Amino acid sequence: LEGKLFPMKALGYYAVVTGRGPQEDSIETIRGYEEDFFSRSKLFRSGAMRASQMSTNNLSLAVSDCFWKMVRDSVEQQSDVFKATRYNLEAEWRNTFPGIREMDRNDLFEKAKDEILDRIAALHKLTPLEWETLIQEALWNEIQHKVVDAIYLEAAECNSVSHFNTQVDIALKDWTDDTLPRISVNVGWQTLFSQLSDILMSKGGEGREFGDLFHPLKENILDTVKEQHSWQHNATSRLSVIQKNALEDTAVTNKMQWDNSILFMERILKERIDLAAEDLGRCIGPGWKERWTGWRSRSPLEVQCVAAKNELQRLLLADEQHGKHLENDELTTVRRNLQTQGVDVPYDIICKVWEKLYKLTFLNRAMTSAQQCRKAFYHRNIACNAVECNDVVLFWRANKMLEITSNALRLQIMNTEAQRLEKEVKQYLEDLSHDGEKKKALIKGKRVDLAEELRKVRGIQDKLDTFIEELKKDHQ
Repeated sequence: LEGKLFPMKALGYYAVVTGRGPQEDSIETIRGYEEDFFSRSKLFRSGAMRASQMSTNNLSLAVSDCFWKMVRDSVEQQSDVFKATRYNLEAEWRNTFPGIREMDRNDLFEKAKDEILDRIAALHKLTPLEWETLIQEALWNEIQHKVVDAIYLEAAECNSVSHFNTQVDIALKDWTDDTLPRISVNVGWQTLFSQLSDILMSKGGEGREFGDLFHPLKENILDTVKEQHSWQHNATSRLSVIQKNALEDTAVTNKMQWDNSILFMERILKERIDLAAEDLGRCIGPGWKERWTGWRSRSPLEVQCVAAKNELQRLLLADEQHGKHLENDELTTVRRNLQTQGVDVPYDIICKVWEKLYKLTFLNRAMTSAQQCRKAFYHRNIACNAVECNDVVLFWRANKMLEITSNALRLQIMNTEAQRLEKEVKQYLEDLSHDGEKKKALIKGKRVDLAEELRKVRGIQDKLDTFIEELKKDHQ
């Protein structure tokens, strides 16, 4: 095309007849004329050219032999290249992943699929007691602020049994009508997926062989199933009825229930007392021991808080039944007393310290009251607190609701939700098995890439070897 001479080495010379002249002659006519021509030709008769060097047919056979010889040489050369590449890849695998079977992406996906389904089946191995304990703890963490702070502490301000019970009943009814069933269902959903996540992402069993190789796939399954899975729509309404019945029941029928309720109440109050003491401690700063051992000192604000605390404690000792709020004249008196001591504390600091100190004092009194109520099961009127141990009944109602709710959610999980979840995971894995791009994105790493490259090189080499064998057969 460029007008340059292309040197070619002749492999042989052939005499052919390309036609008689007329353009309308067919191939068969030309071929017949060629055979007739060479049969009468002096070249053939004199032996100047061999018979194999004459005619178009002999020329095409020679060209064909030459072409396939070039193909065979080229294919054998390519086969040698792939053999060397295969050897290098196999050596890299042996040194990088010793003792580990080669598995390409599809093999690994099937392995991961079996492992994931086996682990999901382990959800059914959790005992009813384990499920209920998990649900009960998670549910209490969600609702304890409402039960203790918004219901109990608010109602306990009343100095009348009737007012206390009325306020508690109204608050509990509003709560069960509005948010409690939805919170409970959400806790059940979270507990189910928390256990699923723990089971899937744990490194025990067969997962040790593959390390973190399957983690992206497992995380993708968790995220996808979380978006797809929803609790049965009628579960909330059924749970609301169960919870209402539990919270409306105020009859503690035996001494064992009463003692268990007091133990529950004491445990909750102890936790709240510790939190309130820490909150007050952060406000007033380090004590004398911490100051001496830790070389710390109180800030000016902390000094004000300590002075306010000491003065407010005198007020509480003088009036053990003091209410939650400070009167204006009490606030003024406290500040003046502090000023006479040489400490000027603003009103907002006094109110802040009062709120924390009163809460801690109230909780300590409630703890003492709960301990005294141990003997008041048969005679509530002998209790020394203003609500005649009806606060114990409140905690009994709350504890009974927790037990019944955790039992209902456990049944829902074991009988329905776990099976539905397993079907959803199976379906998603089945869809994923046909999506090569997603599998490539989720199962990746040097181990996968090397195994994929080995599979590809072996496949090409096997086809080349088969092709070479067929060429040799045809040549023979």
